[in-house]
Amino acid sequence: MPKSTFFNLPEDKRQKIIEAAVDEFSEHPYKEASVNRIVEKAGIAKGSFYQYFEDKKDLYKYIIEISAQQKLMYMQHIMKDFEKLNIFQLIRELYIAGIKYAKDNPKPFSIGVRFLKEKDSELFDEIMEDSRKKSGDFFKYLLIKGIEKGEVDPAIDVDLVSMLIISLSIDISEYYLKTREGEDLMGIYNLVDRMLYIIENGIKAKGKGN
Repeated sequence: MPKSTFFNLPEDKRQKIIEAAVDEFSEHPYKEASVNRIVEKAGIAKGSFYQYFEDKKDLYKYIIEISAQQKLMYMQHIMKDFEKLNIFQLIRELYIAGIKYAKDNPKPFSIGVRFLKEKDSELFDEIMEDSRKKSGDFFKYLLIKGIEKGEVDPAIDVDLVSMLIISLSIDISEYYLKTREGEDLMGIYNLVDRMLYIIENGIKAKGKGN
């Protein structure tokens, strides 16, 4: 996290640093991103940078974090419709909200795309461990509510299924990047629907024994 000195800066100066960092990380892989270019674009001294952040990794993790917070804002309104939607509709709407976020915020989205591509990054496990924990708690909550509403089989292992849903969401993003990159972003809608069909219905042929 940034140091307290960063949060003591005027809002416009903080935003200028954030925008410079987003530009740099969206244009360059993490390992090639340059603090020198960031401070030059932000109009601050390099020494000042280290008064605000421990290092480049600290800044990168902060950019990932605020991007995730912005994405959550796109999803908050969906939770108000929780009682109106079944769990599978809700999951679909959450993914679609994520896509809308990506369309409205192409640079932060491109950072996420590059982050997923660069699995050999020294930061991948560190960042994903925290992300998976938060996502796991959220999807476990949805599954438990789904069980209470009679939409989800109560015999499932909630921890296991939440992990599978998270893994599938990451894998579907990677699949999109590998097979659909360059297409209209809306093409992922169909992939989400196909993924959710499997989650809801499984792969067993209907009417084929017990």
